[in-house]
Amino acid sequence: MIIRHFTDVDAEQIADGLQKRVVIGEKEGAPNFIMRVFDVAPGFSSPFHDHFWEHEIFVVSGEAYIRNGKDEEIPIHAGDTIFVPPYEKHCMVNKSADVFRFVCLIPVGAE
Repeated sequence: MIIRHFTDVDAEQIADGLQKRVVIGEKEGAPNFIMRVFDVAPGFSSPFHDHFWEHEIFVVSGEAYIRNGKDEEIPIHAGDTIFVPPYEKHCMVNKSADVFRFVCLIPVGAE
């Protein structure tokens, strides 16, 4: 068993205004899932993308919009859960004044 605070894992800057921490993954011996924590700075977003795997999202803090493949922006807040099916375009857009933080689960091998 591994127990640690997510901030004990170094954040990786993956784009302007976007940080990622892989808090549980293959390095920790997880055979099926990877857990990642993302921080989106005010005024920034994650890339608009899709992929062959599903993923599940839990919003930890802040407010943002998730943009879907229909170019709709749906408001999301702390406590919301989101299921993104395979091949659905999406991104998180932080239009607030605070950092937007979410946890994302994906299958091992998907990164």
